[in-house]
Amino acid sequence: MVVQLVIPSTRDCLSQGKHVLRSMFFVYMIESAVDNSFYIGQTKDLIKRVQYHNEGLSKYTSKKIPWKLVYTEEFNTRTEAIKRERFLKNQKNRTFYKRLIQNWSGSSVG
Repeated sequence: MVVQLVIPSTRDCLSQGKHVLRSMFFVYMIESAVDNSFYIGQTKDLIKRVQYHNEGLSKYTSKKIPWKLVYTEEFNTRTEAIKRERFLKNQKNRTFYKRLIQNWSGSSVG
């Protein structure tokens, strides 16, 4: 399963009368195509962060490139995002992660 991230531009949202939150924080889960392991993190710029992982700039994830984005959650504050990131990392349960991804995407994860 490949998840394509589509984030509308601020200009597009404003032209359609939608409210744009400029300071959203994301908790994300990426999956390695090498061994299907998961990595969980939090960021303010989701697109740049996934690119960072796939360019080998993160020491922890550089050996398992390529990575695909399989799960995200949005939060209004970094504090909320960090709390959720810690919770997810503490689960250390592949079945839990797969269920979370499946419920988020509505499809099965291999």
